[in-house]
Amino acid sequence: MAQQPPRYRVSDEARNILDTGLRNKWYGICSADRVLDAPLAIRRWNRDLVLWRDTEGNVYLQDDRCPHRGAPLSLARHDGDRLTCVYHGAEILGDGTVASLPGEPGCDLVGQCAVETYPVEVHRGVIFAWLGDGLGTEVAPLALPERLTSDSYDAFLAYAEWRTPYRYMIDNNMDPMHGAFLHRVSHSMAEGASEAEFTTRKTETGFIFEKKGQKNVNFDWSEWYDVDFQAVCLEIPYPKSGGPGGSFGIVFHITPIDETTSACFFWRHRKVSGWERDTWRFLYKNRLEGRHWHVLEQDRLVAERMVQDADRREYLYGHDVGVARVRKLMADEAERQAEALRKSAVAAE
Repeated sequence: MAQQPPRYRVSDEARNILDTGLRNKWYGICSADRVLDAPLAIRRWNRDLVLWRDTEGNVYLQDDRCPHRGAPLSLARHDGDRLTCVYHGAEILGDGTVASLPGEPGCDLVGQCAVETYPVEVHRGVIFAWLGDGLGTEVAPLALPERLTSDSYDAFLAYAEWRTPYRYMIDNNMDPMHGAFLHRVSHSMAEGASEAEFTTRKTETGFIFEKKGQKNVNFDWSEWYDVDFQAVCLEIPYPKSGGPGGSFGIVFHITPIDETTSACFFWRHRKVSGWERDTWRFLYKNRLEGRHWHVLEQDRLVAERMVQDADRREYLYGHDVGVARVRKLMADEAERQAEALRKSAVAAE
C-alpha cells in the first residue's frame, strides 16, 4: 500500500496569507480588454481595487479608496492622467500621489503617495500585478513559462471566476489521476490505466509529478512552476481529429479573489507555426473550444461543491504526493512571510 503523504499545520497568520495569496508573487488580474475608458472596480487578494488606463494607454492598479474619506475611486472621474474623486474632488495620479485637493489648497496630503499602487505588466492579453509583502521587498521580474513567451507556441486564453478557494484548483491541476476518472468521457482523455504509480522529478523552476510507465496516453504529468509567478503546466495527447501540433498543452494560473472565490486563467496552447498554426486556430475556435469548456465544467462542479476546509478533513494516498508537495512548499513560504511580518511589527513598536 502506498504511504500516505505527510500533512502540515500552519499558524493562523500563515493561513490568512495562504487563503488570500502568497506575497511577493505576480498574479493575473484580468484580461486587458476589460479596462476601457472608465475606472474598473475589481476584487483580488480579498482587497477592493480599481483598474484604469491613462490617455497614453498605461494601466494602473490601485486600492479602491480615496485617501481623504475612503470613497471608492472606481466611481471617480477619469481625467486623462489622474482619477478625480467624485466625493470631494481629490485628484489621484497613477503612482498614487495626491495631485490636488481643491477643497483645501495647501493641505499636507497634497504631494503624498497616499494610495497603494501595484506594479503591473501586460502580456498575452492579460494584466499581471505584483502583490508585495509591504516590507520593501524588491519587485521581481515577471518570468512566465516559455509556453507563454516563445513564438513557437500559439495559445488561447480561457478565463473563469469560480466559487472555490484557489488552493483547490492548484490541487486539481497537480493531480493527473483525476483525468482517468472525472474526464474519462473526454475525447482526449478516454485512454490510459485507472491505476498508476508516480514519481517526482526536479526542474530548474519547480518539479514534475508524472506517472511511471505511461506517457503520451492521458493526462500523465503535471509540472509545478514557481519563479515568483506560480502556474501548473501539463499536456494531453490529442487524437488526429484535433489537427496538427502534437500534444495539447495547458498553462494554468489562479488568483484568489477572496478566501472562497478564484480567478482562473487557462492558456490552451500547441507548438505550431505557419499553415499548421492557422489550421489549429480554425479547428480550436470551431470544434475544440466547446469540448474544452465541457472538461472545465466538470472540474468546476466538483471544486465548487467542496467545503472550504476540505483539505483539513481528508485522507491522502500515493497519487496525492504532487498535491502534498505543492501544499508544503506554499505553507512553508507562508510561514516565512508571516514570521517576517511579525518581526517587522515588533520592531516598529
